[in-house]
Amino acid sequence: MAKPVISPDFTIEDIHKIREYHYELTKDMTTQEKINFYNEGGRAFLKEMEERKLQKAQL
Repeated sequence: MAKPVISPDFTIEDIHKIREYHYELTKDMTTQEKINFYNEGGRAFLKEMEERKLQKAQL
């Protein structure tokens, strides 16, 4: 399944697309694979937020 295209307005339909996409990605994963998948995504998100915080502080 292709990564969903999110509208600039971020509607409820976008949320449905994201949920369906994640379901398709994880439906055949074991519990440990799902844990690893979500932990990796969480770490990437935290890294991005820290980088944005640093950029904002430099302004």
